[in-house]
Amino acid sequence: MLNSLILGTRGSALALAQTELTKAALKRAFPSLSVSMETFITQGDKKLDLELLRQPSGGKGLFTKELEDALFERRIEVAVHSLKDLPGNMPPGLVLGGVLERAATADMLISKYPGGLDGLPHGSSVGTSSVRRARQLNWLRPDLKVNEWRGNVQTRLRKLGQQGAFSAILLAQAGLDRLGFSLVGGRLEFESAQFHVASLEDRMFPAIGQGAIALQCEKERVPVLETLRAITHEPTWMAIRAERELQRLLSGDCTLPVGVRTTVGTASVRMEALLFEDGQKEPAHAKAEGVVPEEVAAIVARGLGIDPAHIH
Repeated sequence: MLNSLILGTRGSALALAQTELTKAALKRAFPSLSVSMETFITQGDKKLDLELLRQPSGGKGLFTKELEDALFERRIEVAVHSLKDLPGNMPPGLVLGGVLERAATADMLISKYPGGLDGLPHGSSVGTSSVRRARQLNWLRPDLKVNEWRGNVQTRLRKLGQQGAFSAILLAQAGLDRLGFSLVGGRLEFESAQFHVASLEDRMFPAIGQGAIALQCEKERVPVLETLRAITHEPTWMAIRAERELQRLLSGDCTLPVGVRTTVGTASVRMEALLFEDGQKEPAHAKAEGVVPEEVAAIVARGLGIDPAHIH
């Protein structure tokens, strides 16, 4: 059994909150385990515009490479990520060692107007850095102007309050919850501004891995793997197996405009997905249910127009 474990994380408030959740889970399972933390600044943290996302790599590894390098260098033993930031194809030698129980997967509309998505005035400007969210917004409300915004949660909220030309932004409920924002009564207060909050759970498909915390480690470090598996939430693990396989079949890119809803029952996994392809007004849509998560993902991939037989 391990006596100590070093976790690696980005230094953002959300990343630190997720690492504290990981530490707490480890301490519950292994009270005598000494758990420490190392923080890193990633390319995604340094680059405040979206140029990296426009490169041929599609932005893969923007928020993960420095942590993965630290794993190989044995400076840390576990890298804690937001799973939706983790590319499907990891560097050889690294694996997803475990996941904590998934939080809410909904996207939230943070708006200056009541009434949710339908309450936004015609032609309103909405900020998001997510291609998936932008394409779904354009599909649901073609009149809206979607603009690229980056920054942590606090930065985006501050920007929304200060820039009068923008009506709303989109943020993940999981991040807001983990940062301790109160969403009671459909309102959110931040600094001197008050915003209306509406869940888009029934209208917008989440990102692959949204709401889940990924625990990455070296494949050969068996004691670390065994420790992470001991705190892994099994239903979340089943859902993530399906979603990560779909991501792999879609070339492993975590920036693709694909949205996924996955539910895990007592004996099956159900997945439904939308894929927004260039030049197509309507998204490809597919769903499947089965016992083996990877098989469910393969059926969904075929329904989206991807032939798994051609993927290696």
